[in-house]
Amino acid sequence: MRVFMIFLSVFIVLFSGCGVQKQIVVAQKQELPSWYKNPPKSNQTELYALGFGKDKKSATTDALTQMVSTLSVSVSSKFSAKTVVKEGSSSSSTATYIDDSTSEVKKIRISNYEILKAQSLGFKKYAVLVTSNKKKLFDSMKQEIEQEFSIIDKKKKIISKQNLIKQIAFYREAKKSLSSLPNKLLVMSELKSGFYGTIYLNKLNKIEMMYEKLLSSITFTIKANYEAKNLKTPIAKGISDEKFKISKSRGKNNFIIKIGSKIEKANAYGFTLARSAISIRVEDYKGNIIGSNKLNITGQSTQGFAIAKENVAIKLSALIKKEGIEKIIGIKLDNY
Repeated sequence: MRVFMIFLSVFIVLFSGCGVQKQIVVAQKQELPSWYKNPPKSNQTELYALGFGKDKKSATTDALTQMVSTLSVSVSSKFSAKTVVKEGSSSSSTATYIDDSTSEVKKIRISNYEILKAQSLGFKKYAVLVTSNKKKLFDSMKQEIEQEFSIIDKKKKIISKQNLIKQIAFYREAKKSLSSLPNKLLVMSELKSGFYGTIYLNKLNKIEMMYEKLLSSITFTIKANYEAKNLKTPIAKGISDEKFKISKSRGKNNFIIKIGSKIEKANAYGFTLARSAISIRVEDYKGNIIGSNKLNITGQSTQGFAIAKENVAIKLSALIKKEGIEKIIGIKLDNY
């Protein structure tokens, strides 16, 4: 009887528990603030923009994106933005805009803006209202452009005494750092009537012309020892893909790429292996070494040693495609 009563009590508790429904509290949708519904409109002196996101930073990013996109029709409306925003009522932000129609990355820096309003809307949504004075924004963008050209001009004097590889690296990076200049000038022309930025475009044009001149004047000659002969082809393709010329002519603008390879034959798990120790050296016309690298690549094949050696060339080609010819031959064209 006692056992039966205990069983009955447990059954009643379990049964009654199943019958109780959990109460779900649903938060009511938060009312949008009046400044979000009816934001102030941009005028002759001030810019205003709304933005929203999952937090204050992403909302500010969105607002700055909208601000830039409305300044000029030449800045595509189809882009995404990745922006680092510093906290504070007055901040600066470097935004990277990716144009979906051209896949070109353009950077525009927005500074001297102020966050007028910011409010959490719930459900991981945040809204902000930002403003920027047109004159201050124009002046800051102009100052940044002039500083950038000033740095380039100073380095240009130093780099003119270096070899052509370093010179072309300099002009390539200068071009890259100024890639967003035309878009910046379009935005600035909207901020200030009568501004065209022709002087800056002319400076950019001179840099591009100098780069093309150097690119057309530099040639490479590729030499290899007997065991490295099959490695000439992937190296030559990597050079050509960077728009450099392959030539057998000699001169002060010619650079020699010397490839050496020591190969050891081995067998493992039914494969024939070609273990290659590859050395690469780049010399100028005086014999000065301006770049070098060492690689260890193992080719393999089930069809013999000759095919295993060809597999080394295939793997070298894949490595060049992945890391770039400059890194493989030991020269630096990605910084100055």
